[in-house]
Amino acid sequence: MDSPYHRYPSGRDIGDLDIDELVLPGVVVDARGLEPYDELGVEVVPSDRELTNRAVLFNFGWDEHWDTEQYRSYPYISDALIDRLIDENVGLVGVDTINVDDHRNPSRPAHSRLLDEEIFIVENLTGLDALHGESFRLFAVPIKASQTAAMPIRAFAELD
Repeated sequence: MDSPYHRYPSGRDIGDLDIDELVLPGVVVDARGLEPYDELGVEVVPSDRELTNRAVLFNFGWDEHWDTEQYRSYPYISDALIDRLIDENVGLVGVDTINVDDHRNPSRPAHSRLLDEEIFIVENLTGLDALHGESFRLFAVPIKASQTAAMPIRAFAELD
């Protein structure tokens, strides 16, 4: 999990995050079928779903490449999609890739813009296939650590 402190020295760190910000209703977005370095556009986000204060999880299907060289070459979210997530006031963005940003872009727009808006980021998720069409709550709770920008978590979903 990445906190705002990950990008901004004056931002909240992992220890400053409240439990109610880390246990959220979730929405899985089907982003499967992309190739490495494909940019995911805004058209995949359902317009009929409430996204405010939700954990929006992008299922690229990339967890199947875990522990392979291909895992390091992955699709990522576009600037337009970042805009939409900010406009929708989501609470958290999660991906099943190693990074929400294209690692070739040093400006890291998703990290910079989402964390500036207090939208937390979780990367390296697995098992998102099982959540398609389900109503669930995501638990993304790190240990409480001060002056810590990012922390591994054991994310899990509870079906409603």
